[in-house]
Amino acid sequence: MESNPYQARIKEMPEEERPRERLELYGASALSNAELLAILLRTGSRGESAVGLATRLLTTLQGLDRVANASLRELCELSGIGPAKACQIIAAIALGRRAALASEESRPQIGSPHDAANVFMARMTNKPKEEMHVMLLDTKHKMLRTVTVYVGSLNTAMVRVGEVFRDAVKDNAAAIIVAHNHPSGDPMPSAEDIQITKAIVDAGKLLDIEVLDHLIIGDGRYQSLKEKGLGFQ
Repeated sequence: MESNPYQARIKEMPEEERPRERLELYGASALSNAELLAILLRTGSRGESAVGLATRLLTTLQGLDRVANASLRELCELSGIGPAKACQIIAAIALGRRAALASEESRPQIGSPHDAANVFMARMTNKPKEEMHVMLLDTKHKMLRTVTVYVGSLNTAMVRVGEVFRDAVKDNAAAIIVAHNHPSGDPMPSAEDIQITKAIVDAGKLLDIEVLDHLIIGDGRYQSLKEKGLGFQ
């Protein structure tokens, strides 16, 4: 009879295969649902590792969503899951939900160029070099995060449009707002700024990611190329 790899105790596994060691090395995103659950459970049951117990829990309840919504009684009905382990699972899921809610509530809603400019000016005013930043937004135009895509003198030959959208594609953003600063403090757009804007807007249409605006940040001032109709025709 073939032995089940999940029967082995975690401390008997090679170090690089143990869930906690894998999390330290590669981060939580590299672990399966069973491995993350195993870290919460800490120990398995008689003749079964924590990973094996977590796998059986996921299989019995038919997926992580069912585990997340299970009651204390339902979790305790599974052999090997007592009140202590069930409480650990419920507490971890509750913390995750609260963290997600807090993150959602703290993300600013971007409803105008002024809203976006407030975010960018805090990051880009008085920079000695030109920088291009991209704000990623969800379908409700709430900010996901901002990323810096270029530092240095910006021109159409240098700006690779793929770089502008790289993080937006990775994060599945619905829309972006692009901004770059003028170290001179004068936010008036140049002809090259308009060319860059047009290239970015055209690429956004191909990628189905809406480009809401391109802001130029000066010394306490900004210009919206969308409001001026520059590069957005």
